[in-house]
Amino acid sequence: MAKNERNTENLVRDRLRELGFADAANTVQIEEQKSNIEAVRRLLKAASKAGGKGVGAPEFIISCPDDPDILIVIECKASPKDHESPSVLQIINGFAPVETPDQRAKRVQRYAADGALHYASSLAKEFNVIAVAVSGETKSSLSISSYIHTKGSTAPKRLTTPEGATVDTIVPWNDYVRHALFNPAVQRVRFDELMAFSRELHDFMRDHAKLTESEKPLLVSGTLIALRNAAFAKAFDEYPPDELQKQWMHVIREEIQKADIPRAKKDNMAQPYSSIAVHPELSKATKFYPKGVLHELIKMLKEKVWPFISLYHDFDVVGQFYGEFLKYTGGDKKALGIVLTPRHITELFALLANVNKDSRVLDICAGTGGFLISAMKEMMRTAVTEEDKESIKAEGLVGVEQQPNMFALAASNMILRGDGKANLHQGSCFDEAITAAIKAHGCNVGLLNPPFSQGDEALHELYFVKHMLDCLEKNGVGIAITPISCAIAPHAAKAELLKAHTLEAVMSLPNELFSPVGTVTCAMVFTAGVPHNVSKKKTWFGYWRNDGFVKTKHLGRIDQFDRWLDTRRSWVDGFRNREIEPGLSVSANVTAEDEWCAEAYMETDYSTITREEFEREVKHYLMFRVLHGGNGGPPKQKRPLMLLSDIFSVSYGNKFDLNKMTRRLPCEGGVNFVGRSSKNLGVTATVAPVSGAATYPAGTITVSLGGTKLLSAFIQDAPFYTAQNVAVLSPKVELTFEQKLFVCIAIRHNRFRYSAFGREANRTIKTIEVPDLVDFPGWIGDAFGAAKETFLARLAPPPTHQFEPVAPPATLGAERVPLHTLFDPIYGSNLELNKLTLDDDGINFVSRTALNNGISAKVQRIDGLEPIDGGVLTVAGGGSVLATFLQTEPFYSGRDLYYLKPKFEFTIDELLFYCACIQANMFRYSYGRQANRTLRDLLLPARSSIPAWVYGKTGSVSEQIEQKVRD
Repeated sequence: MAKNERNTENLVRDRLRELGFADAANTVQIEEQKSNIEAVRRLLKAASKAGGKGVGAPEFIISCPDDPDILIVIECKASPKDHESPSVLQIINGFAPVETPDQRAKRVQRYAADGALHYASSLAKEFNVIAVAVSGETKSSLSISSYIHTKGSTAPKRLTTPEGATVDTIVPWNDYVRHALFNPAVQRVRFDELMAFSRELHDFMRDHAKLTESEKPLLVSGTLIALRNAAFAKAFDEYPPDELQKQWMHVIREEIQKADIPRAKKDNMAQPYSSIAVHPELSKATKFYPKGVLHELIKMLKEKVWPFISLYHDFDVVGQFYGEFLKYTGGDKKALGIVLTPRHITELFALLANVNKDSRVLDICAGTGGFLISAMKEMMRTAVTEEDKESIKAEGLVGVEQQPNMFALAASNMILRGDGKANLHQGSCFDEAITAAIKAHGCNVGLLNPPFSQGDEALHELYFVKHMLDCLEKNGVGIAITPISCAIAPHAAKAELLKAHTLEAVMSLPNELFSPVGTVTCAMVFTAGVPHNVSKKKTWFGYWRNDGFVKTKHLGRIDQFDRWLDTRRSWVDGFRNREIEPGLSVSANVTAEDEWCAEAYMETDYSTITREEFEREVKHYLMFRVLHGGNGGPPKQKRPLMLLSDIFSVSYGNKFDLNKMTRRLPCEGGVNFVGRSSKNLGVTATVAPVSGAATYPAGTITVSLGGTKLLSAFIQDAPFYTAQNVAVLSPKVELTFEQKLFVCIAIRHNRFRYSAFGREANRTIKTIEVPDLVDFPGWIGDAFGAAKETFLARLAPPPTHQFEPVAPPATLGAERVPLHTLFDPIYGSNLELNKLTLDDDGINFVSRTALNNGISAKVQRIDGLEPIDGGVLTVAGGGSVLATFLQTEPFYSGRDLYYLKPKFEFTIDELLFYCACIQANMFRYSYGRQANRTLRDLLLPARSSIPAWVYGKTGSVSEQIEQKVRD
C-alpha cells in the first residue's frame, strides 16, 4: 500500500489535541505551513527545502506568547525509513556534511529529521527552536526524535530531559519548555539577553528617569513585585502618568502586606521604595513617552524580565541587575553596598555544605539573597512532599542584612519566590536581639560573604565568620568567602576561631573572581562548635584558581566554553572525599600562626621543567646581555617627510578571528598569525592554512591599528595571516632590510598621535609621514652591521662548569633543600624609583617587574650607598611574585625585592637553572599572598639533583644564536 504523509500529520494533530495544545483556554498557537509571526515569516522566506529562494513551509509551527523566544517545528514522513539520515549524527556533533547543494536538497526533502533541522537552522537566528521529526502512519510504528537548536548557535543538539533521557515522544508545551530551559546553551543565551537588557535599562534610567545608583535596583525589584499583582499587570497601561506612580507604590505595599511577616518588617521592606514613589521625573509625560517614563519602565520589565523570573526561580535576577548597575558607577565599585558573590560560587557553596530539605541555612550578610536562593534550589531539589517544600519556605532560610535598601532587595527576591521573607532580619548581625532570633532557628548551615576591608578592627572579616559559626548548631557547617589575606596574615581572630571551631578546609579561589574589584579570595570551611585541637584532624587545602571562566569586554567573567559543570563536579568530589592530588590539593596540620592556603603546602613538580624551557631561560638571559646598554646613535636631525602610502601599498589584512581558527604547530605546517601584540614580532599564534585565503609574504611590514599597542610595526620573516586592525605594508620600491627597520621605528614614533579605544589609526595609516627614502640617514647600514657584530661579540660563552655529575639523577628534584641552604636571601635597597634621578649611563635599577631581566631603569649613583654586586639572583617578593633573574652587573633595588647571594661557586648554567626552579613556584603566590615571609624556606632541587643536560647549555645556545644571526 502506498505511503501517505497525511496520515502521519493526522496522528500528530490528534496527539497535540490530546495534550491540550488546541484548547480554547490555552495560549499555545499551532500553525501549519505558514505563520502569522512576522519574524518567522521573514526567516523562512528563503528556507525552502528544495534550495534556491523558495519559502520554507514546516508541517507544524507551534508558539506561545508566554515564551516568545521558543518555537517548535515538526516535520513528518510516512515511512520510518525516511526518519533520519546518517548525516544527522555529523550535524549534531558540529560537522557539516560533505555534499553538493543538490545532494543536500534531496536529503532534507527526504528525511523528517533533516528537514526539521533545516528549518531550525534558519529560525535559530532569532529563536530557540525545538525541532521534532515524526515518521510512521500508525501509533505503533511512529518514530519521534527531538532536537534543540539554541538561538545564535551553529549546531543543534538532541533534546533531553533534566535527568538526561532523550525526548522520543510528543509532550505538552510546558514540558518542551522545561526541557529546553534545562539546556545550558539556552540558559546562557537567555542570561546574555537579560544582561544586555540590563545595560539598556541602565542607560534608559540614567537618561530619562534621573534615578540615583541606589534607586535603580529598587525600581527593578519594586516593579517585579508589582507585576505579581495580576490586576496591576493588566491595568497599568490605563493609568495616567501621575496616577500610575501612586498605584505602583500602592500595589507594592499591598503585595508586601500579603506576606506572612511581622508588621515592623513590612514597614522596613516598603520604606526604601517611598523615594521612588514621589520621584518627579517618573510621572512626567514627554514627547517620546506620553504615558510617562515609569510606564515605559514597567512595560520594558514586563516584556523582558518577568518571563525570565517566572521560569528561573533559582536565579537571583535582582542581584544580577544590581551587580550590572555597579559596573556603570564611577569611582569605587563597592561604594553602593556590597561585592556580590557570583552565582556559580553561591551554588558551589550550597553543594559543598551538602544542603538538603532538612537543612536550616543562615546568611548573616545576605545582600540581595544570592546564597539563600542557591541554597533554596538545592533544598527544593531534595524535597519529596509538598509538606517538605512548605517547611523549606517557612523555616529553612534565615538571613540578616543591615542596609535598608539591600534588605528591601533581598526581601523582594524572597517575595518573588513565595518563600523565606519571614526569616529575614534588617539590622546589624551583631545586634543582640537579632542574634538571639537567628539562634532560635537552629541553623545547621552557614554561608557567608562578609563585608571586605572595614575600617573598624572589630568588623574584621574573620569576626563575621566567627559570629556566623557561633550562631550555628554544634557540628553545623559554615562556609565563608574571605580575602586571602585573612588566611595568611597573623590575626587574633584566627586563634579565636580555632578555639571554638574546626577548620576543615580552605580553597584558593580564582584571582579575578570579583573583577573589576581586585580582591583575591579563598573559601574557608568550618565545623561549628568543635574546637580545632579537639577534632585533631588535618585541614584540607584546595588549589581552585582556575574555574574555566574567561573575562570578556562586555559580559565580564563567563563560562564561555562550558567548562564549569565539569570543574565543579571535580572540585566537589575532591572536597567531599578529601582527595590529595598533586598540583590541586594537599592536607596539613595547621595552627592559628600558620598560613591557611594550599599555596603554602603544595609541592612543586620540578619534573615538568624541560630542556626547551631551560633553553628559553638561557635565551632570555643572553638576549638581555645583547640588548642592554646601547649608545643611542647620533643626534637627531630634521629630514624632509613623505606619506607612508608613497612608499608602500597599504592593505588591511585578513581580518581573521583567532578564536575561530585551528591552532597548528610550525612543524605541522602552521602559518604565523599576526595580531596587535607588541611582542614576538606581533606573532600571537601559528594556525592551520585557511582554504581560499592567501598568506601575506615574508618581508612585508605589519602595523597594529588599534588596541593598547598602537603602531607596533614589524618586518615579518615568514608568510602570515593577520587579525583585525592589522595593516600590511608592501614596498612599492625595493628596500633593504635596514631601511624597512628604520620605517618600523619611524612609524612607532607616531604613537603620540593615537590612543587605544580613542583615536585609532585605521583611517589615517596611509597619511602617516616618514622620512623620504633619499633622506634616510646614511648611518643605518653601518649601524645595523655594527649592532650585528656587537650582538655576536656579546655572545661569548660564559665560564664552563668545573665538574660533570657522574650520572644524571633518576628524578629531577628528587632531593630537595630549603633555598637558604643554597643562597643567602637578603632584602635589597628598598628604594623608590620616582625619588631617584634617571641616567642612561647609570646603575641598573631592579624592581618587581617580570620584564627586561627585572630592570626598570638606569639611575644616577647614590652618594653613600654602594650598588649591590652582580653575580646574584634577584627575586620579587611582591608584585610579579617570584620573577627571578641573574644580575651580572651592579644594581640598586626597589621595594619587596630580594637578592640571593650564592653560598657556593655556581656556574652560569646552575644559576639559570635555579632561576627556572624558583619561578616554577609562582603558582603559590599572588597579589594576595606574597613571598616575603616564606622565600627562604622554598624547597629547591639540591645541587646533586641538577640534571646533566643543564651543563654547557648556555654555551650551546650562544652558538645557535650566533649562527642564526650570521645566517
